[in-house]
Amino acid sequence: MDARVKNSRLDPVTLEVIRNALPAISTEMAADLQRTSYNMMIYEVRDFCTAVLTADGELVSQNVGGVSHFVADLGVLIVDGVKRYGKKGFHPDDVIITNHQAVAGQHLNNIVIYVPFFFDGELQMFTMVRAHWIDVGGSSTGFGAGAHVGDPWLEGLQLDQLKIYDKGELDDTLYRVIKDNIRFPESSLGDLKSQVAACKLAVRRLEELFTKYGRETVLAATRQIFDETEQKCRNVIAQMPDGEYEAESFLDDDGIKKGDKLRIHARVVVKKGHMTIDLSGCSAERPVGINARTHAGPRIAYKALTGPHDPVNEGSFRALDSVIPEGNIMMARYPMPMSGWSTCIPLTVDTVIKALAPAMRDTIPAAHHGVLGGTVFFGMDPKTHRRFVLQTIEGGGWGGRPYEDGESGTVTVCQGDVRNGSIEGIELKCPLMVESRGLRQDSAGAGKFRGGLAINLRVRNFVEGRWNLRRPRRAGCPPWGLWGGTSGEPGDYQVKRPGESDYQPVDAVRYLVPEQTQVIARTSGGGGWGDPLDRDPAKVSWDVIEELVSEKFAREQYGVVLKADKSSDEPATTALRKKLRSERKAAV
Repeated sequence: MDARVKNSRLDPVTLEVIRNALPAISTEMAADLQRTSYNMMIYEVRDFCTAVLTADGELVSQNVGGVSHFVADLGVLIVDGVKRYGKKGFHPDDVIITNHQAVAGQHLNNIVIYVPFFFDGELQMFTMVRAHWIDVGGSSTGFGAGAHVGDPWLEGLQLDQLKIYDKGELDDTLYRVIKDNIRFPESSLGDLKSQVAACKLAVRRLEELFTKYGRETVLAATRQIFDETEQKCRNVIAQMPDGEYEAESFLDDDGIKKGDKLRIHARVVVKKGHMTIDLSGCSAERPVGINARTHAGPRIAYKALTGPHDPVNEGSFRALDSVIPEGNIMMARYPMPMSGWSTCIPLTVDTVIKALAPAMRDTIPAAHHGVLGGTVFFGMDPKTHRRFVLQTIEGGGWGGRPYEDGESGTVTVCQGDVRNGSIEGIELKCPLMVESRGLRQDSAGAGKFRGGLAINLRVRNFVEGRWNLRRPRRAGCPPWGLWGGTSGEPGDYQVKRPGESDYQPVDAVRYLVPEQTQVIARTSGGGGWGDPLDRDPAKVSWDVIEELVSEKFAREQYGVVLKADKSSDEPATTALRKKLRSERKAAV
């Protein structure tokens, strides 16, 4: 930072204007992208983020509601790009496209477009969009190729810091290579243009901001915003008891080698307003597509603990040391496959939070469903002879909290404002019918404050096609309860083919089914917080009336006896709860 920036004086009003203007630019980028994109994963589901970064890769702003697990992997791309081209190798109207796992550490569907911003002839910042394309060739159709893919070349196109526009001129050869190697060129290349337009919109807004307030003032404000954000985070951590905390969890397996548990271990050190999150105890990288290369898990957990409602910027993470050694499943070395990169991240966040539960008993919730699962069906419509793909992300239950029940049917902590695909949009674009979408009874973990409920999605396909139905690998480690609360029910996929009388569990990718096949996607419920026998019987009665909880579940888990009108029978409930508590003591 040069002397002009250091010595620039800021008045409080200007600082606040710039503090709010920078996130507003990123959020306007998001609105522009969403309005103009071709792909339901962007305009409906919102699987993207938009951002502004310094020329050194520091995060200036990210859109409100942007996908959380992208936050750690934006600046690394700028650092890599500058290393590749040098700061003088960028020019106005350049557009760079990249998704390479050696740096980005994600599945190849997450395409990044970024554009340099110049002011008075000097490179100042970059504007960036990361968005989920429905296809990048190979086995990538839908949410990505999944754990079964053995290397990145099988997954799809690898684009490594390529200028698709050089000084405003389209690289027609690169454009045609992309077009000829993806199944939905109209959609994906339309999304490319939307990403470019959003980046250029941000360049115009930055030009306006720099012109109005001056380069030195804007950069000085940015530095002060970073410093103040860092201090706010330190103040929150300083209220936590200093100490070392640990927790672990696991997935049943890596999706290929059955029964070989995948360990997530978090060691959290709190000391004088600083936090270290060490994931060295996690499993080593695997030769299947469940690896990632990201600090997203620690960063999301830290942000949730220190400033969940504040705009995110580089200062949000200065007081955090994230320790993940090379070769860890969360810091895999290329070319280890990363097509299922997001599988472990929500569980990692929950594990970090769980580690701190003894230090923050009145703050920390039970575990949420922790799966970024989605439903994918794709094929060729015989009537229109056009390819189609269904993509929707179904939420699950969040954990009960020290003061209220968990949220139901909500996406994970890693997904920002991601939403499920609307039933109308799904049925309009794909030859299938959504027969029902509703809350899954008895899926929430019991507790003084119960977990949130899972979702049941029932779909019937009208044409032959392929489903991606990878079972969430949480049967052995379902979303846990805290302080006596019970675990939420894990999810799965079930299929009934024409002529079959019963649904069968399925765990498969590119699973070919005939027309009139019925599929049920069941997500997981959240864990409960506190002793279920301490739950207000009136709340249990209401849950039964609303069909969130069955009468059997109410009796067995909560010790609540109901009358014919579903109201609680207080004397019978008191007696049953006394009996259940006695049985617990005897069992111990």
